[in-house]
This record gives sequence, structure tokens and C-alpha cells, in this order.
Amino acid sequence: MDATDFAELTRRHHRELQVYCYRMLGSFEAAEDHVQEVFLRAWRSRHAFEERASARTWLYRIATNACLDTLRRTSPPAQPYPDHLLDESPGPDAVAVGRETMSLAFLAAIKLLPGRQRAVLILRDVLSWPASEAAVLLGTSVAAVNSALHRARGTLRERWPGGRMEWAPAGEPDPAERELLERYVAAHENADPQALIDLLREDVRLTIEPGVGEWNGKSEVAQVLREDMNTPGRWRMVPTAANGRPAVASYVQRAGDPVFRPFALIVLEPEAGLLAAIDTFEAPRLFPAFGLPAILGP
Repeated sequence: MDATDFAELTRRHHRELQVYCYRMLGSFEAAEDHVQEVFLRAWRSRHAFEERASARTWLYRIATNACLDTLRRTSPPAQPYPDHLLDESPGPDAVAVGRETMSLAFLAAIKLLPGRQRAVLILRDVLSWPASEAAVLLGTSVAAVNSALHRARGTLRERWPGGRMEWAPAGEPDPAERELLERYVAAHENADPQALIDLLREDVRLTIEPGVGEWNGKSEVAQVLREDMNTPGRWRMVPTAANGRPAVASYVQRAGDPVFRPFALIVLEPEAGLLAAIDTFEAPRLFPAFGLPAILGP
């Protein structure tokens, strides 16, 4: 395999490997770092590549090992994934990068699984690999793959009694969801916590990553929103999309600063006209990946 062939190979499989690593790790930045590591390992071992295995399987084996190595040491901080990157992959890897199983709820659930169970579940139930191919990739037996899949499905069943249909992407926002998003943006920009609280379901969940906290129920979440609405300054919100859900990018203008600067990405979970979940990620360095501006004027 020469440099030209290798460049074409990496171009063809970059996005699906990135999404695979994202599902394994739950972090956009970690996924991209791992894809670069995959291609580096692949280039170094290209002379040992056995043509009887497909190049795709070879790359997935390297990616799986890289992710498992990381998961043995640490769990990367959760981060959202830009929807527009999925839209750029309509070709042969469309199934591998589709929005199904990209929801934050699914990713949180599979984080409960040990690394190898996580890999088996993704390969078998998300990417529809045969058990025999998954076994070859993981260097184990078909029986071991089936056993790991059975245990992984049992764990997920506890979180999603409705099964796979509950993994489905949300699809395009309907007029009611677009109005909900507009009201959410207006409440922040008008510094009106009550208008925001009025959008919440009674069983709403709020998370703030990395590792700030989780709050459940309207009364708990309302208290946090009231405290945080005017801190640390004035807000501007830009609609976007992440993980198959509507999202907003929040910009803050601090005292004495003439512009609004990136602060957080917020993924929303609309349900029956109200917000069922608000997942906030304080990761301004991700704004370029979402195609968002570096600053906003006054």
C-alpha cells in the first residue's frame, strides 16, 4: 500500500471511524484524536496488512484497540457531536454515521458498559456486523461475542424498556419545537428566568459538563436557572444542532468586554411542547467544529 492508496483509504473512512470512536468514547475531541491515532498506527503497520481482511475491518480493529486502551485508563469528558458533519456523509458509510444511536441518552447509557461490551454492542446492534466478523475484529470467539452482546442488551433494556425504537433520531423540528427553541433563546437574551422555567416539564433533567452537576425535576432545575441567569454577564444565543437534537450556542458578554464570546453548547430535548432535558457543555473550543463564529458583536 503506497502513500496515494493510503490517503484514499483514510479519506474514505475518516468520518465513520470518527463516529465509531465518538460512540465508544462520548467525546468529540477524543474521537478526532483517536482517528488520527488510528491512521498513524495503520500507516506504521501497513506492510503487515493482510489483504484477506478488508481494509475497513483492519481500520476498525485498530480503532477499537485504541479506544479500549483509553477506556482502561480514563473516561473522556462528554461532548456533543455536530449534526452537520453527519450530513456530509451520504455515501457508503451513511449507515455507520447515521443519527440513530447518536442521542446523548444512548451515549450515557452505553457508558455504563465495560469497554468490550460497548464495542460489541456498537458493532452488532448499531453497525449490524455479523457475530463472526465482530469476533475476528476483537480476537475472540463467536460465543464470547454473543455472550457480551446479551449482557450489554440487558443493561440497556433497564434504561430503555421500549427497545431499539427509542434510539431513533428526532428528525426535523416541527413548528411547535421551533417555537420552543425561539422562546428558549428569548428567555436567555432577555434575562427572564421565569420565561425559561415556564418551558420545563415537571420531570426535566439538567446536566452541566464537564462534571459540574446534574439536577432533576422542575423545582431543582428552576433554582439553578434563577441563580445562573445573570451570571457571568449578558447572553446571546445562536441556534445549531447536535446529536440529532436542536441545540444552541451560548455567548456571554462580561462586564467591560465589547463583544460576546463563546461559553457553552446546549443540547435540548423537546417533548410534547416542553423541555424534557437540557444538556449543557462548557466547551467553547468546540465552536469551530459547529461552524460557529469566534465572537459576536454587541
